[in-house]
Amino acid sequence: MHLYKIGKMVLGSAAVIVSASLGALYLYQNKLIYPSWAQGARDHVDTPDQYGLPYEDLTLTTSDGVLLKAFDIRNENSTATMLVLCPNAGNIGYFLPVARFLYNEFNLSIFLYSYRGYGLSTGFPSERGLKIDADTVMDHLTNSEFHKSRKLILYGRSLGGANAIYLARKFTDICDAIILENTFLSIRKVIPYVFPMLKNVAFMCHEVWDSEQEIVNIQDDTLPFLFLAGLRDEIVPPPHMKLLYKLCPSSCKRFIEFPIGSHNDTIIQDGYWVVVKEFLQKHNLI
Repeated sequence: MHLYKIGKMVLGSAAVIVSASLGALYLYQNKLIYPSWAQGARDHVDTPDQYGLPYEDLTLTTSDGVLLKAFDIRNENSTATMLVLCPNAGNIGYFLPVARFLYNEFNLSIFLYSYRGYGLSTGFPSERGLKIDADTVMDHLTNSEFHKSRKLILYGRSLGGANAIYLARKFTDICDAIILENTFLSIRKVIPYVFPMLKNVAFMCHEVWDSEQEIVNIQDDTLPFLFLAGLRDEIVPPPHMKLLYKLCPSSCKRFIEFPIGSHNDTIIQDGYWVVVKEFLQKHNLI
């Protein structure tokens, strides 16, 4: 009887610990999913003038009162604007070397903004909040005399790809091309790949980003899509991109693999920007 009582106490304590751990995981998962705090990325953001680029430093206000910092890099010779939807780390200053390349070599205008809770934007990141941010930016672009006179390219990497798919579904009529790199079917389906020990509790993730469902609901079957996948991606399972490609209803889509591309360095693989340029030229965007 004594051993039985001890066993019940041990099991009861273990249950409490597990419950508390799962509760903490549920409550604090945003800190893990949106590491905007990593590497001091909220302390300092480079500006386009450091790269010789003309720009307007903007602050956009969302419908729920969040202040979004943005860089509007206008190229007077451009026929298209690329809306850059950033990956899930760093800040918009990290993309500026690429922005300079796109401005000078592709004659593009570039619009960059920090999600809420990232860089110098206020607020705290969440799926609902980031979608409000994206809506706010699209409203700004469609009301800008400069940008609404140009075609619109959505370029999203990782989490930015989920944002791009959301925007392509909601604002199909004003999008002219979508470029996706190393993005996922949903965050819940990434968890077993990155955190195998949590695979049985992935359902508790309330930040879903269900791109698998979003992409099939894009109504325009002529909207051009370019899928860029690193086959050594250590964060997003490479088959996710392949399935997104298959699910995409567009008849104007292309899938390119980079055999040694990992999650963060696919963008620097040989031929990456050659493929992007060919895609944009084919669809008369540059």
